[in-house]
Amino acid sequence: MPMSTLTAPVSPPPAPARRRQRRTTTDGPSYWMLAPALAFFTVFALIPLLGVAVLSLTNWDGLGTPSFAGLANWQSVFSDPVTLHAMWLTLAMTVLTYVTQAPIAILLGVFMAGSQKYRAVYSVLYFLPLLFSAAAVGIAFKALLDPNFGLSNAFNVPWLSQDWLGSTDLVFYVLIFVIAWCFVPFHSLLYQAGVKQIPTSMYEAAMLDGAGRVRTFFSVTLPQIKYTVITSSTLMIVGSLTYFDLVFVMTNGGPGNATRILPLDMYLTGFRSYQMGPASAIAVILVVVGLVISLLLNRLGGADKMESQQEGA
Repeated sequence: MPMSTLTAPVSPPPAPARRRQRRTTTDGPSYWMLAPALAFFTVFALIPLLGVAVLSLTNWDGLGTPSFAGLANWQSVFSDPVTLHAMWLTLAMTVLTYVTQAPIAILLGVFMAGSQKYRAVYSVLYFLPLLFSAAAVGIAFKALLDPNFGLSNAFNVPWLSQDWLGSTDLVFYVLIFVIAWCFVPFHSLLYQAGVKQIPTSMYEAAMLDGAGRVRTFFSVTLPQIKYTVITSSTLMIVGSLTYFDLVFVMTNGGPGNATRILPLDMYLTGFRSYQMGPASAIAVILVVVGLVISLLLNRLGGADKMESQQEGA
């Protein structure tokens, strides 16, 4: 047999290499490390949610023994005009708060991501509303908007002397303004962080192509912060389903039912009317709607694919 056809025998890998290879192929991800988080989520989220779902099928005034009522509570919820009006107000508040907060937060985030020194001062000023609780903000704005002792008396401006929180035509839009004042800074910080992660080479390439600021914003900045927009939008929309403390402090659902949104209606039904069954049904509706909206936003935005935002970098 010719020597050219001979092949050297393949020697087995050293023992340490074999052990490393066996360890990497047999060892799987440490799922047991998720156990504390899963236990925490089960105890403080799943079990209470199941309890509320069961409670929605009972008649209970909060003191006596619950009695099974079937779907009667659900039928009363979807036939009660007050609750239906609360659902409509919640939908309107969700849309209006998002339309108000999203553009302002994006523009402020892009502005604060600049390199000018004075923008750091503005960032601190924009951050200040995050330091106050919603209850404190509600008390402060309720005093400022008082037609007798608020801003109108301080500046002697007749236009400010309107009954901002007592007029059914104004109170809803006043709440939209106060909510935006409270939460726009948080979302601005999200967008600021997202914009700072965009490579400067992309902006330099856009400048070489002759793109102006507006074109650069729509062609470079917005596409690169797509997942930040999805995250912020999810927090805004789902968060609008939980506006309770601010509305409760400022208006308590009034005047009349002009600001009785669904979270407040749940509270008033359960702890003012002592109807825990319908209140639990409203709570389940809020949870289900919030979960569905979160899943839809992530699915439509493609966030589950986890692509890199730095496309073309």
